[in-house]
Amino acid sequence: MRTLIQNARVIDPSQGLDQVMDLLLEDGKIAQLGKSLPAQNAQVIDGTGLVAAPGLVDMHVHLRDPGLTHKEDVYSGCRAAAAGGVTSLLAMPNTKPAMDSPETVRALLERAQAADAAVYTAACVTKDLQGEELADLAALKEAGAIALSDDGRPVVNTRRLLEALEQAPSLGLTVTAHCEDLCLAAGGLMHEGEISRKLGVPGIPAAAEDCGTAREIAAAASIGAPIHICHVSTKGSVALIRDAKARGVKVTAETCPHYLLLTDKALESQDADYRMNPPLRTEEDRLALIEGLQDGTLDAIATDHAPHTPQEKADFLKAPNGSIGMETSLAATLTALEGELTLLQVIEKMSTNPARILGIPAGTLQVGANADVVLFDPEKKWVVDPEKLHGKSKNTPFKGMELKGKVALTIFRGRIVYDGR
Repeated sequence: MRTLIQNARVIDPSQGLDQVMDLLLEDGKIAQLGKSLPAQNAQVIDGTGLVAAPGLVDMHVHLRDPGLTHKEDVYSGCRAAAAGGVTSLLAMPNTKPAMDSPETVRALLERAQAADAAVYTAACVTKDLQGEELADLAALKEAGAIALSDDGRPVVNTRRLLEALEQAPSLGLTVTAHCEDLCLAAGGLMHEGEISRKLGVPGIPAAAEDCGTAREIAAAASIGAPIHICHVSTKGSVALIRDAKARGVKVTAETCPHYLLLTDKALESQDADYRMNPPLRTEEDRLALIEGLQDGTLDAIATDHAPHTPQEKADFLKAPNGSIGMETSLAATLTALEGELTLLQVIEKMSTNPARILGIPAGTLQVGANADVVLFDPEKKWVVDPEKLHGKSKNTPFKGMELKGKVALTIFRGRIVYDGR
């Protein structure tokens, strides 16, 4: 199977590449890059006016599989991924049962073989995400897990966190941390500030995240271990991570498109689709996140894709936290960062860097690499209609918004898995 993408603007941060050229895919691999490549025996795709980049790597996804598949499953999640240009993703372990046994890990990865994206999984740091008893990390690695997290909550017992940080490097596992002081956050439904007070709704102070971030950094720094900080939403956490990096701490961090495009003002509508954890913060926080992306404090952009049913999201005060995001991630990011980051920098944050942090074969268009490619029109505007999205759940915070940047085609291992042309 040969596919030739002609005359596209090829952007690949791994090679410092940004130029109009052709891209030849053969037998699921990148075969050749160059000008005027021969088209014989190849399916030809006209890339004129489109950007061809390495498929996106979303390092923070809740697939809800197993146990909560009425919200999403590995197949519907990967269809949504494909529609958003995502060809590799890291599934979080807060499933039912939780990803704390080799059997559960193996079963998910086996189901994922037929999906429209490469599915990797994080396994639990602690048994059943309870924060007290360490899971068998070596067995989870052997079963196929590539990362560790108790995401959805922090590792409550700091001793267990430290033990995981000590073991993970020799096992080749990335520890990804949900940073939150549960006592400070208890009962909160949104960012604690002017809007929460106006609505009379309990708030989550920025300090809840900042104290959690400080703990993870201190733990990792104490033993010289690497750690990855999930879904950064506050200016305080950006400052803590920036300082840690300057001190040589092996810390990487991600933020999410919703924190770059929206603020807690969206909660004035009392629509639970705008409720997630960490919550949408202030304009000051939003600008600090953009600055963190610009100066390299924040390495990656991930979605924290968290599907819930319309019934669950119907009651603002009782709804679970979380919003979907894979299908809109590129467009929301391009819209939020227009004039702030170059396209090369955006692809670096959404593909090349996440692949590097996780140590997976993705995030590059180098010859011989997997033929995972996203073709998109960076100028095309479109309005987000939840009913037209490809996952099972529709709880997008970008509903009704006009975004700039549209995925035209997603190719996974040389196979077209989404065609939106």
